[in-house]
Amino acid sequence: MQIPYTVEQRQDTGLINSKLGIWLFLASEVMLFGALFSSYILLRVGAIEWPRGAEILSVPIAFTNTMVLITSSITMVMAWASLMMKNFGKFKLYLGLTILLGITFLCIKGFEYNTKFQHGLFPSTNTFMAIYFTLTGLHVLHVIGGLIVNIYLWGPGAKMWKTEPEHFTNRVEVSGLYWHFVDLVWIFLFPVLYLL
Repeated sequence: MQIPYTVEQRQDTGLINSKLGIWLFLASEVMLFGALFSSYILLRVGAIEWPRGAEILSVPIAFTNTMVLITSSITMVMAWASLMMKNFGKFKLYLGLTILLGITFLCIKGFEYNTKFQHGLFPSTNTFMAIYFTLTGLHVLHVIGGLIVNIYLWGPGAKMWKTEPEHFTNRVEVSGLYWHFVDLVWIFLFPVLYLL
């Protein structure tokens, strides 16, 4: 059975199919990260000794990355709002900025990982580092996934704006929901790993 794409809201859910789909997908992602955060808490509570993240990790670098992702969420909203106002040029600008900020986040994270490796800190170093690399590595994969979708919507996928503007606007909104989820995960990761 195939569920057709509609640009109108469904009467049974009040959502378009793609938005319902992304909310269901994000619910599964919440369960994934929730399980990992729960594991972190159980391991930390049960540990006799536990290093403070601020002693091993760079809080200023993580704070910078937090600001980068929060700003990227703002530019993502501005990209979608530009489409709602039928301003395709501003959409391209704001989504381009979102992509640039996502790449900036990855570059900073790569620099941070490289620094850890140079200081002999690997996932096998201790439980904290294993958790750090697992949680942040999974988050990096999610950022890369979001960037791939946004680059497609900014580039070849943008052709849809000429033929089906409402459908395209819905795609950007759904991509934005995913991007905001990725940002929200980092907002939880930052204090849990770096500050507590």
